[in-house]
Amino acid sequence: MKTVTQTLGLARSNIAERVKGMRPKRGPQNRDGDLELTADIRRLVDARPTYGYRRITALLKRERRADGLAPVNAKRVYRLMRRHGLLLARHTGRRRPREHDGQVATLRSNVRWCSDGLEFTCWNGETVRLAFALDCHDREIIGWVATTAGISGEMIRDMMVHCVEHRFGAIRAPHPVQWLSDNGSIFAAHKTIEIAVALNLVPCFTPVESPESNGMAEAFVKTFKAPLRPRAQPGQCRWPIPSSAHPEPSQGQ
Repeated sequence: MKTVTQTLGLARSNIAERVKGMRPKRGPQNRDGDLELTADIRRLVDARPTYGYRRITALLKRERRADGLAPVNAKRVYRLMRRHGLLLARHTGRRRPREHDGQVATLRSNVRWCSDGLEFTCWNGETVRLAFALDCHDREIIGWVATTAGISGEMIRDMMVHCVEHRFGAIRAPHPVQWLSDNGSIFAAHKTIEIAVALNLVPCFTPVESPESNGMAEAFVKTFKAPLRPRAQPGQCRWPIPSSAHPEPSQGQ
């Protein structure tokens, strides 16, 4: 065995324990004080059923600190909560039902608006990120936002409000208008969906890895980015960032 372990570069004691079956087998972990800790966890979960294991751990640490006891480890709390079925259900996302018949264009305006984002790098190395909303009938760019940082969900929500005010002159659309976008977090966030519903917009999400489902927005991105690289001048940005968060809309392809 010594020759074999030296040739393979393994520890002889480890191989010997495996051959003799002396290695202890891993099983359910039990520690002293688990019963008392489980009772405390169950008491806190009953009082706050929406709390996950991290918040329960924080409450336990606060109580133990006040009583002069040692803090509890978050992994231990997770193990006990999982064993007794006290963990929260995993979040699977929330999606509104949508209708998609394969045709993005509509027969009249204000039936479906599509939205998407893009980014491009200027000659000076500055990266500009842009999000826009486009009518699927007349192809007008109803609203857009741009920044040199990341597009946030708050910017998308502000753009939704701006689009409704620009098209209808009110704070709420008079009839449901579909808002077609991809599955990006800025579009699928809970707050974004809530604002869309409040504005009478119907969030519609394209299938995963299916850009053709939002083909009109993708076509605009291609048309928009095509002239950027050859026309941009060194040392300056081809499209300057406006100071206003809600600029006047312009006609788009």
